[in-house]
Parts: sequence; C-alpha cells; structure tokens
Amino acid sequence: MKASAKKFPPWIKKRIGDRGAAEPVLRALRELDLATVCQEAHCPNMCECFARGTATFMILGRQCTRRCTFCAVEKGLPTPPDREEPGRVAEAAHRLGLRHVVVTSVTRDDLPDGGSEQFARTVRAVHECCGATVEVLTPDFRGRSEDIDRVVSAGPEVYNHNVETVPRLYAEVRPEADYARSLGQVERVAAGGPIGKSGLMLGLGESQEEVMGVLEDLRRVGCAAVTLGQYLQPSPRHHPVVDFIRPAQFAHYEQAAREMGFDGVASQPFARSSYQAGRMTAEMLAGQE
Repeated sequence: MKASAKKFPPWIKKRIGDRGAAEPVLRALRELDLATVCQEAHCPNMCECFARGTATFMILGRQCTRRCTFCAVEKGLPTPPDREEPGRVAEAAHRLGLRHVVVTSVTRDDLPDGGSEQFARTVRAVHECCGATVEVLTPDFRGRSEDIDRVVSAGPEVYNHNVETVPRLYAEVRPEADYARSLGQVERVAAGGPIGKSGLMLGLGESQEEVMGVLEDLRRVGCAAVTLGQYLQPSPRHHPVVDFIRPAQFAHYEQAAREMGFDGVASQPFARSSYQAGRMTAEMLAGQE
C-alpha cells in the first residue's frame, strides 16, 4: 500500500506513556549526563520504554559523522570521547536495576578506532558494576576487523549491527555505508561468540523479494536474531515513507525468518533494534542451555 508519510494508517498508533512513570529514567539521564538513541532518534517507543524503566544508551556524543537520510540523530562535528562515560552508563544501569543493557553510538569516522575502545570499556564497566547482560549496536567501523574484534573481545552477550535496508536502496538511504561491508561485519561477529543480530527498516521502497533476500543473506552468514520495523519519517527533510507495511506482512516476514532458522525475531510496525531486547536475549540464552 502506498501512503503519505503525513497520513498514518490506523495500525500506526502509539499511546503516549505516563511521564511520571518515566521520571526515574529521565532523572538518571539528567544527573549522569547521558544520551539515549530513544531521544536523539525520536523513537516512537520512547515513552513506553522509559515508563518500564529501560533506555538505550547512546555513547560517543550526540553528533554523527555520517548523513544517512533516514536518521534523526544530529549530524556535525563530534566532541572527543568522554573517558568517564562508560562508568556513568554502568552507574545508570545499576540505579535503574537493568538486567539487560543496550548500548549504541553515533558513527565516529573521525576516530582512528571508530569508537570501538569506548564500546569495549562500556561493556566491561556494565558487567563489572551490575552483572547485566549487554547488547551493543555498533556502526560499521568501516569494516576494520581489529575494531570489530575489540568490541567482541569485551564480551557482549549480543552484538547487533543493522543492515538497515536492502542493497538497492543504500545509495539513497545509507550513502556512506556498504551492504557487503555490513554483511561481512555480521558474519565476523557471528563467528566470534556473541549472539549476532541485525535489523531492517521497512517502507523505504523495498520489495518483498528484496527483504527475503536480505533475510537469506543474514542467515547465510550466521546471524541469529533479526528485527523488522516500520520506517517513520522523522521530519520533512528526511527520506519519505514510501509504503506503510501492513501487520499481516510483518507476520509473514516473521514466519519466514523463523523458518529460515533465526532464533530471535521481532517483526511488527513498532519493532526497533532494542525494543524489548532483554526479553529476546533472555529467551535466546535460555535456548542455548
């Protein structure tokens, strides 16, 4: 179904959560001077997740060095990495009693290591502070194996790198990224120990055949978990929504992904990389026992 980004279909509705219930998360973020991708990327699940006491921490600043046309995160010249940030993330996780911590970042092509050391330090800090499982959602580090391995060696239980969309749309949606490079990163991670995870946004103009092709590629390289959600245009200057994908189509993709052998699948309009990620991780780890 073709639709305007300004005219949401009835299934694209989200109840705004109770701000009072979200206050512990908001207070911790303020007091510890931490950013979240929930806020910076205008996630539609933010109020719900904050009210549940969870958030996805965004390290390495609020300015991204790339100009992906789908993303609301601010573009610009980033600040130097904050050496104290990993400890503050761990403290926030402890205060909030998190059992699963998701850490992502802006892309830092300006840094020699792409920010991989900051990821590694954050993973270790959380493990040492509160013993929670940790999921990282990293940029592509321009495909540098040493940076990918640095994060893997810190021991995150889940390593997520999103392919985001189908190869044909990369020039429009991720002009500074490369599909084969992202797929290679997922493959390297899957061979390194953590649960390998990836995700796609739908509604950018991809076909069903293209989505199925990406799912097949991800399984071929060992990816174990995948998320598929509806792309929502953050502002008029961002890539437009081409299609609103019906819930039945999301259900079809979920069934197909499970039949391909994915152990973890989240496929619905409001699915995002870290939405209810703790539940998926717990189920997958229990399945490994």
